[in-house]
Amino acid sequence: MDVAHLIQTVALYALPVIFAITLHEAAHGYVARHFGDNTAWQLGRVTLNPVSHIDPVGTILMPLVLYFATSGSFLFGYAKPVPVRFGNLRNPKRDMIWVALAGPAANLFQALMWGVLLLVLVGIGVSEPFFTRMCQAGVLVNVVMFVFNLFPLPPLDGGRILVGLLPYPQAVMVSRIEPWGFFIVMALVITGIVTTIWMRPLMTLTYGFIELALTPLRLLVN
Repeated sequence: MDVAHLIQTVALYALPVIFAITLHEAAHGYVARHFGDNTAWQLGRVTLNPVSHIDPVGTILMPLVLYFATSGSFLFGYAKPVPVRFGNLRNPKRDMIWVALAGPAANLFQALMWGVLLLVLVGIGVSEPFFTRMCQAGVLVNVVMFVFNLFPLPPLDGGRILVGLLPYPQAVMVSRIEPWGFFIVMALVITGIVTTIWMRPLMTLTYGFIELALTPLRLLVN
């Protein structure tokens, strides 16, 4: 393993990853509070302080171990989930959809903002590749988080959205998967199923949306 390459990779991705997980989790807590659940707010989790959201194992140890074990070809990690008591929401079945959507929406917004920053840097003539590559990393990290978290299986955000959308009997059936959902998702990731049928197609669509949204700015700076 090239230590210099590892240091460079960490330097490029550290800031985008910290912003990505912090705003993702804070968005969940903020929207939950808006709809009536103050749990995350009372526990200090509706904050932009990344320390409150970093999980020592899921955010630091697991990605590093996987990076070394797979020579950088496979990475996976997670932050401390923001606690939400869905029963406290004013309309639990409906409001849980908005709470779940908040995290991925925060990542899509950040992907757009990193794209804006990249175009601005290029437009004003900044030629330092480190900054442009960090912007590209910011777009990638947030697109990955946006798409992955929308996978329709609890406990991912997409699973909670699905539970909120389904009729009650079907919603109960899907919600019962949650205790084993993490292990099912990991198995699907390791076997490449999630990447093939979900990540690649939706990432392509998301990048297309970002390109379209940034077209006016691209024309302006060019």
